[in-house]
Amino acid sequence: MKTLLVPLQNISMMTSMLDVVVGLAQRTGAYVEGFPLRFGIPQYVAAELATGVLLDSFQTKSEAELNDMRDFFEAFMLKHNIPRSTAGSSRPCFGWLATAPEGEDFVGSYGRAFDLIVMARFDADAAGPHRRAIEFALFESGRPVLLMPSHAPRSTATNIMIHWNGSTEQARANAFAMPLLRLAERVTVLTVVGGQGVPGPSADRIVQQLQYNDIAAHAMRVELGNRNTGEAVLDAARAQGCDLLIKGAFTRTRLRQMIFGGPTSHILDHADLPVLMAH
Repeated sequence: MKTLLVPLQNISMMTSMLDVVVGLAQRTGAYVEGFPLRFGIPQYVAAELATGVLLDSFQTKSEAELNDMRDFFEAFMLKHNIPRSTAGSSRPCFGWLATAPEGEDFVGSYGRAFDLIVMARFDADAAGPHRRAIEFALFESGRPVLLMPSHAPRSTATNIMIHWNGSTEQARANAFAMPLLRLAERVTVLTVVGGQGVPGPSADRIVQQLQYNDIAAHAMRVELGNRNTGEAVLDAARAQGCDLLIKGAFTRTRLRQMIFGGPTSHILDHADLPVLMAH
């Protein structure tokens, strides 16, 4: 994973997210590009702001916040000995995209040119635009998305858990994660017995595939019990001390997950470790 895209917001999770980004960049020799994630202004809000003074005030505040984000990002990279990208520069290095337009959809289209998109995970109280930005990244980029919790672990991708549910989405997430799986010291392929899944190869076959790729993986089974599947997965990852979860996103449709819930929705809301997702 040699190119990392980091959409930034002026939120408290930015420091912990960048800690993980720096660690990954140093391990993989990656180029890191930051840009300000600017949510689109709904039309009814824009109409209210168009009264002159309010619009000027909003634009001034936005420019100030954008400058603060850029200054923070650049200072953070330099502090951790990651230099600015220049012609012929060695890696890791960083750059900044100052021309990113407004709108949550930009991360989905622009992210197609990167190996990995790193974003802050939302919680149950997150604003709608933040959720939409993550969904655009998952559904429109064609790339994996690494979602960070509010408190980053000391290390990332050294002890990895794969939640195997037999699905195409999980197989794709596994494939995207191969560079990190090869760096890991421990890889666990989890099956939740009685949990949500689809017909597909067994976890043992996935372990075999990984072992042929020189990844020392092993299988693990847990009973669902009185939990939902997402709870069982996070409990297992926590019990194993994992610092990364590989999860296929939205095996069930978004509508079904909104109405009935599902592992992806639960993990998006409650994960306390980094989660690499792909749809």
